[in-house]
Amino acid sequence: MNNLRAIFIIVLMIAFASVLIVQLFDIQVNEHEDWMYYAEKQQMQVKPIRAERGLIFDRNGELLAFDRNDVSFYVDLKMFRNEKQKFPKKFSRNYSTVIETFSETLNESKKQFEQILKKDTSSVCLALKIPRDKSAALADLGVDWLIMKDDPTRIYPYESLASHVLGYMGPDKFVGADGIEKACNDVLVGTEGKLIAERDVKGRTLTILEDATIQPVNGKNIVLTIDKNYQKILEEEIKKGLDTYKSNSAIGIIMNPQNGEVLALANAPDFNPNSYWETDDLVRSNRALVNPYEPGSTFKCISLSTLLDKNLCSPTEKIFTENGVYKYKSMKITDSHKHGTLTVKEIIEQSSNIGMAKLISRIKDFDFYKYLRDFGFGNYTGIELPTESRGKLRRPGTRYFDEYTLRTMSYGYGIMATPLQIATAYCALVNGGSLFQPQIIKEIKSQDGKQNETIAPKFIRQVIGKEASEIIKNFMVGVVENGTGKFAKSSIVKYAGKTGTSEILVNNKYSNRNTASFVGYFPVDNPKIVCLIVYDSPQVGRMGGTVAAPVFKAVAERLVELEPSLLISNGNEESKPHIEQVLASKNIESGTMSYLNKSETTSSQNIKPVKIQNKKVMPSVVSYNLRDAINILNQVGVKYKVIGNGKVISQSIQPGSRLQPNSVCSITCEERKVTGIRLN
Repeated sequence: MNNLRAIFIIVLMIAFASVLIVQLFDIQVNEHEDWMYYAEKQQMQVKPIRAERGLIFDRNGELLAFDRNDVSFYVDLKMFRNEKQKFPKKFSRNYSTVIETFSETLNESKKQFEQILKKDTSSVCLALKIPRDKSAALADLGVDWLIMKDDPTRIYPYESLASHVLGYMGPDKFVGADGIEKACNDVLVGTEGKLIAERDVKGRTLTILEDATIQPVNGKNIVLTIDKNYQKILEEEIKKGLDTYKSNSAIGIIMNPQNGEVLALANAPDFNPNSYWETDDLVRSNRALVNPYEPGSTFKCISLSTLLDKNLCSPTEKIFTENGVYKYKSMKITDSHKHGTLTVKEIIEQSSNIGMAKLISRIKDFDFYKYLRDFGFGNYTGIELPTESRGKLRRPGTRYFDEYTLRTMSYGYGIMATPLQIATAYCALVNGGSLFQPQIIKEIKSQDGKQNETIAPKFIRQVIGKEASEIIKNFMVGVVENGTGKFAKSSIVKYAGKTGTSEILVNNKYSNRNTASFVGYFPVDNPKIVCLIVYDSPQVGRMGGTVAAPVFKAVAERLVELEPSLLISNGNEESKPHIEQVLASKNIESGTMSYLNKSETTSSQNIKPVKIQNKKVMPSVVSYNLRDAINILNQVGVKYKVIGNGKVISQSIQPGSRLQPNSVCSITCEERKVTGIRLN
């Protein structure tokens, strides 16, 4: 019996060993690769390496948006409670260290952090978006349940300046939510890298496998056509107008008519993209692109240009304007000022609706429609910004285009256009008839400076001939000299323009609210600047000539003070005495700096790329402009903190110092100031 039992046990043991051997063979041989995969997955950790988001500059290299390399601290409350239960002494020491260090470093009360750690959740944020210079003391506490994560903050150093152009970052995943940040997000964002780390059984990093690490590709930098100084002037002046004329909102656009570059684009009120959530969607919307309106009398120059281009009228031709009241079939057309007979030029100068309604009858409906389409109305301008409206242009032959439409459209009613469409059309109107796509991006550059893409101006089509353009330009000079734009007349700058006033539709009825606008250009013989000013519902002044025109004047005079070369046309030396007179009237001493065109000034500031010889040693970035300093720091892998703007005047890490991992260099910048000008 005992032998049988022994034999039975031996057989069982042999059977068990056989099964075990088979299983081990299966694991070691047949499933070897699968189990190796699971082991490596448990032991190895793939961590993403964040790519630096590209910078945004104005046309002169002024930094408008950059990343601050912040970090956030989280607590794994499961590990926190586990340590508290199993290792009370260690927990007490770690708890006190964390509370005291965070309180002292962040200048917050201990109770605040103690309350956070009492929350009944799986994890909690202990401190959000802490700058790198402060986070260094918090990162080396050696506490398992304290987790540090990169949490960059997008910084707009000039706050609300150009806010509707730049846009802002959304609350999640560091993605652009509006403006250039949204439109160029794929260009700015870059490609994330990967870091392979070996972990212990507790998940702590032991080593980093350098050979397996994939470095991130940083996002590209965007250089805008915007001029920061122009933008500042435009914003300041339209904001003054909001208070002076008690208006709901205002829009301003400055463009270069020769190539379609947008030099400034402003909405008032505006917002601070650093804290965009403090303003509502209406304030954050770019009304220059998304709010079409009936332009009123600013449209008359566009309408008349079509007649001149087809030789359907002449400047000296006389039209009877019915002493201010004209009935066409069942529609009554009125003028704000009563006149009898006016020449075609005077119809523009005095802004006669009746004169335009009579003249426009000479062109066929579809011919007029085609001209307006060619000017860009009823279509997207194609500017590199999101959420653009195409406006509304009625097409002949549809139920929306009746027997009155042609006449009302001639003086800016029955058509809906965005401010950008009006400014773009006026660029074509005064540059000889060439329509350019409005451009907001000038260059796209890689952060190492090796890949640069210059965005060329985009010519769309020839809308009118040069002869018609010259006649219209002359008419617009008369508007300021003799007509409704007299409040824009300046002793400093000679420019031309057109006023516009239109009633606002409310519940499909015209109300007592007005849109007041003025669009003008200078110099008159060689336009370099087109500027549009639009006010919504001004309670004081109400009319385009008394509200928008004076604001245009203020903007134009300040632009010339900033850049007197704007008054020089085609290098005409005869303009220089006039500039001397302008400078003298403003008490600017001649001879305090060299006279340069803006393009020459910009190119003289460009610094050749620096070749880094030793990337383990801190280079000097003092005297470099901020853009080039950041490029140098990116080359050596140093994080940075920017204080101020302009040229670098000091750096926290001394040149020649050996760089340590995760080094953060604070660079202090200061803007250069110009005190005067000398004419050679």
